[in-house]
Amino acid sequence: MSAPFRFGLQRVREIRAHDEDQAKERFAASLSARVRGEAVLRAAESRLRDAQSGVLSPGLGPLTGASLVARQAWVERLEHDRVDAQLRMRNYETELQTRRSELAKASQAREVLDKLEERQREEHRLESERVESERLDEMALQMHARRMAA
Repeated sequence: MSAPFRFGLQRVREIRAHDEDQAKERFAASLSARVRGEAVLRAAESRLRDAQSGVLSPGLGPLTGASLVARQAWVERLEHDRVDAQLRMRNYETELQTRRSELAKASQAREVLDKLEERQREEHRLESERVESERLDEMALQMHARRMAA
């Protein structure tokens, strides 16, 4: 009976797994922010298209110079909102790529230790089988020697 397998770097592996979990959470949060940003951008583009196409609420009355100036200011404000949303989307994309890279590195670091543990576990299994085989051979040899002596 050999000693049970014990991976000496188990605590380090647990820390790496925890780091990977945190990286997954940060990636998910970044992905969620990007999805919200896409919705904001689509809404800004929709409002701008509506304003540019001349969709006016009924009952505004006759168009005057002041109403045209106000409408142009409104369209410019909506254009500014769209540009801001586009800039935020670029930032979300950059953040998402950064988080994806961090997640890949964290996963790789954990996988290295997983493979090391698997390799050491297999080496331990093979060594245990070898020792057990030697013991069985020794027992068989002793039994044979006793039979021959008897």
